[in-house]
Amino acid sequence: MERQSGGVRMTGGLLEKTIRKMERSSRRIGAKSPHVAKEGVYDDARLDWWTSGFWPGMLWIAADLTGDAAYREAAWTYDERMERLFLVPNRFHHDVGFQFLPTAVLKHRLTGDEDGRRRGLFAANFLAGRLNLAGGFLRAWNDVADPTAWNRNNAGWAIIDSMMNLPLLFWASETSGDPRYRHIAAAHADTVLRRFVREDGSVAHIASFDPATGDFLGWIGGQGFAPDSAWSRGAAWALYGFAVACRYTGEARYLEASRRVADFFLASVEADGVPLWDFRVVPREGEPRDTSAASCAASGLIELAALLPPDEGEPYRDAARRTLRALADGYAAWDDPNDEALLRGGTGNKPAGQNVDVSLIYGDYFFLEALAKLSGWKHRVF
Repeated sequence: MERQSGGVRMTGGLLEKTIRKMERSSRRIGAKSPHVAKEGVYDDARLDWWTSGFWPGMLWIAADLTGDAAYREAAWTYDERMERLFLVPNRFHHDVGFQFLPTAVLKHRLTGDEDGRRRGLFAANFLAGRLNLAGGFLRAWNDVADPTAWNRNNAGWAIIDSMMNLPLLFWASETSGDPRYRHIAAAHADTVLRRFVREDGSVAHIASFDPATGDFLGWIGGQGFAPDSAWSRGAAWALYGFAVACRYTGEARYLEASRRVADFFLASVEADGVPLWDFRVVPREGEPRDTSAASCAASGLIELAALLPPDEGEPYRDAARRTLRALADGYAAWDDPNDEALLRGGTGNKPAGQNVDVSLIYGDYFFLEALAKLSGWKHRVF
């Protein structure tokens, strides 16, 4: 079987197998907004939850790869439904890039839809408004009313995940001709480089700043094992995010940061290429893996490889291939017709005891995205 669209040729390999699995799952998922699958069934999260862009993003990728209008129709309304929530009390925050890049922006890129472009720019304006000028960072999360909540004093917090939301600002600058979005993205990336990325290539999850003065106060463990540990998905966000920042700006410091984090990641993963949820967790025995960290890192490694001369980039591309093969062979839910997910073995938030050894929609998204890019797909938004 051979199908070609979007510059990609599929001939029955792993990408084709993934699309076939998606085709079966899409009938069950319908118009839901998946986040976590337990026992193979995805939940239906709020559309203002940070993961709401990943399933429609997968549908848009499948539409572009196959030319099948059914995927396009299934994906079409997600950005419109999310936009409506801006007009009522909502929980949007720093992760609007995760939500509107694979929906509104990808929709515009693939179809020319002007409402998609408008919604993407609206989300970019929202994200730009989170800049703390004194500290040069984009604020993470929102105010928390619960006085017992662990993150109640978060006005001065920034998180490593934010690097994957910066493409929304870079895109907005590119599509609008307004350099302010790019300036904000670069200012935040520089703060992350200075305050999150350690000399050995490990990264912190949360950095705390005085919100009034911008002074750096220290690290917070967040979803990592400890403030000075190395949460594996955070490393994946960083290596991918800095590679994209380099692609948009050409700045060598971002390329060096991506490479440093990638080298740390690859030196620290388990033998099969799939990391524990934190590289420095102790004791290590019995600790869960995180397949979402692996799939995100694989897609980021492909981006990094493309920025380097062929002889320097190929080892990173090979590492991406090995990681995807390890995921496909050891963690994929190919054969169960009742399992809606692509990958098992994800870890959401181990310190909070939430979503451990489950399927995570962002793990599925980056697995599909990485396979598509290896096959020549060019319409990426991250």
